[in-house]
Amino acid sequence: MVGAKRGHFRLESGHHGELWLELSQLFRRPALLRAYVADLANRISVYRVDAICGPLTGGALLAGMIADRLQLEFLFAERRVSERTDLFPVDYRIATALREQVRARRVAVVDDAISAGSAVRATCVDIVAVGGVPVVIGALILMGSVGSRFAADQGIPLESLVNIPYAIWTPAECPMCAQGTPLTDAGSG
Repeated sequence: MVGAKRGHFRLESGHHGELWLELSQLFRRPALLRAYVADLANRISVYRVDAICGPLTGGALLAGMIADRLQLEFLFAERRVSERTDLFPVDYRIATALREQVRARRVAVVDDAISAGSAVRATCVDIVAVGGVPVVIGALILMGSVGSRFAADQGIPLESLVNIPYAIWTPAECPMCAQGTPLTDAGSG
């Protein structure tokens, strides 16, 4: 269901990686994901959340499926490019029409895949900014340890169905940059 490419990729977080998962096709046939969604929904349900939130696009699609399964409210965060040029230059904000519904709510933040966790990280920050409480992070695929370190640092449990060993580097530490390997902008990750 998921295609993979090897190369030298700039991720949404600003990190560099050597693997890119093609997740755009993942949600074309939602019925194929039902068992995975049910598994992740069951894991999330023990945290007694009030709503499920995901960053657009893949995270929001997954959040909608989990919210439907658990009969909970569905929220989404929209991508906004900031002026920052360091790591994590992208923000995600809860949609304007939904911001009031987040206040004092226990929210699960989910994404299709988490590598550096830039989308999940920014979504959690905005949930807190509007008065909500991120109580669990969920993903179909966890790639490496950077995203899980963020969750641990925040004291937020992380539930994932598949864990893939995955190395990412800052641009200054990237061995592929040091070798002169051309860089491809992956767009998100």
